[in-house]
Amino acid sequence: MHRSFFKFPLASLIVLAASASAQNPPAAATSTLGVQSADPLLQTAEVMPLAEHSLLLDLARSGERLVAVGERGHVLMSSDGKTWTQSANVPVRSALTAVSAVGADVWAVGHDGIILHSGNAGETWEIQRRDPRGAAIAAAGDEIRQGAPLLDVLFSDPKHGIAIGAYSLLLTTSDGGKTWNGSRMVMAGGAAAETPQAPADAAADDAQAAEENDSAVFSEEELEIAMEDDPHLNAIARTASGDYVIVGERGAFFHSSDQGQTWTGGQLPYDGSMFGIIGFEGQHVLAFGLRGHVFESRDLGANWDEVATGTELSLMGGVAMDNGGAVIVGANGVLLKRASASEPLAASTFNEAGVIAGVLPATDNNDLLIVSENGIRRIQPK
Repeated sequence: MHRSFFKFPLASLIVLAASASAQNPPAAATSTLGVQSADPLLQTAEVMPLAEHSLLLDLARSGERLVAVGERGHVLMSSDGKTWTQSANVPVRSALTAVSAVGADVWAVGHDGIILHSGNAGETWEIQRRDPRGAAIAAAGDEIRQGAPLLDVLFSDPKHGIAIGAYSLLLTTSDGGKTWNGSRMVMAGGAAAETPQAPADAAADDAQAAEENDSAVFSEEELEIAMEDDPHLNAIARTASGDYVIVGERGAFFHSSDQGQTWTGGQLPYDGSMFGIIGFEGQHVLAFGLRGHVFESRDLGANWDEVATGTELSLMGGVAMDNGGAVIVGANGVLLKRASASEPLAASTFNEAGVIAGVLPATDNNDLLIVSENGIRRIQPK
């Protein structure tokens, strides 16, 4: 049994993409040290004519602009959700798994522990953090966790943000990402004990160590489950009351009522992984994930009710709508929608989309924007 670093079942798609790259490697890039390398951390993303149809994993609204992110450092921008342009100024080719925006400030996270920031709604990007495999490690015995991907990011304002990822990694910033402070959420009874990590120095030059790393693929031994108290953290959301909630591997749930300073751990009434969570008014949250399971709580996880979905397809992304409504998307093009909190989830399917990873409402009509293994598109749910 092995632990996945990716939002299942998108893991297999990224692994296949990595295999294809290995068979047809990209042209080597020259690093700042004058040495050629195929490491994605040392290459700028290529502008590709079919990027709009490539594997995309998340999207966000940045002012009047939409920003989508995905494999090989692809960042796509649109003002209307119909016509998309790829950013030509992304400094890495690492897969980008999630994006968050506050006005024109946008942050994207992904593999190799990467955090990128754009101050102009996605036009240009800078590296704020990276954690290359093979670099000097902060703590002995932490090799297995080094380079682990970040899986979600959320900013509440231009200064304060939280990024989460594999092996219970939690990073916080109070200066817009100029510095990130790391800890790991370790389950200890009912509480989530945070184990401090060495702060990440985004300006540190780890290029040479990264170049010495032959592969970004983890070995079978490295992927073995070694601990039961450090679940991968898959998704983070914020309620209207200002509470933060996180879901993860094996039904793990965490919440914070003090802007992420301290966390309380809990367990959903299902031990399968949750891949997403939506925050509503008050302390109302909706968690979803493996095999079509959806759970709803109105008291920050103290009590949960299971919500019928009529599907066993894994659910990957979702968005809150007015009056407690929601749209949830997932494998095989499944889309679940309810108009309000008092209505059941109704299912529709968009087979041509494949696995859908994220969704946002369009600004006109009742259309939705989805990102999936087949790119980004506008759809009109039934």
